[in-house]
Amino acid sequence: MALDQSFVGRTYPPTAPYEVGREKIREFAEAVGDASPAYTDPEAAERLGHADVIAPPTFVFAITFKAAGQVVEDPQLGLDYSRVVHGDQKFAYSRPVRAGDRLTVTSTIEAIKSLAGNDILDIRGEVHDEAGEHVVTAWTKLVARAAEEG
Repeated sequence: MALDQSFVGRTYPPTAPYEVGREKIREFAEAVGDASPAYTDPEAAERLGHADVIAPPTFVFAITFKAAGQVVEDPQLGLDYSRVVHGDQKFAYSRPVRAGDRLTVTSTIEAIKSLAGNDILDIRGEVHDEAGEHVVTAWTKLVARAAEEG
C-alpha cells in the first residue's frame, strides 16, 4: 500500500539535545578508519582553526537517523519498517560538528514516491546547536520494498 502523499511537508518536533563528546568523536573516527588528528587531538584541531576536536562528516548520521525514527514510527504514516532499506544519505554543512556541541534535529518529510511498488521516503534533518545556529542538513532516503505477492 502506497504511503500517503499528504505527509509530504510534515515536520516533527525537535529532538532533545544530543551532547557531542570527544570520546564519541574518537570512537567514531576509529570505527570509520579516519586517522585525522583533528578528530582526536584538541591542539591539532586548534591549529586548523577549531576551538576543539571536530567530528568526521558522517558522524551526524547517528543522531539524524535516530531523529528520523519519529517519522518511521509515526503510526499514521503506516511505514512497514521491516521492509525498509537505507537508500541514500547526503549532508550539507554550515560548520563542522564540534566536541561540546548540544545538537537538536528537526525532521521533515520532503518527498514520498512510489516506484515499481516500492515506497521511497525522503527525510530532511535540520541540525542546530544550542544557540539555534544551523550546523548541518542531512537528507536520508529510505526505501520500503514492495510486499511480495504470494
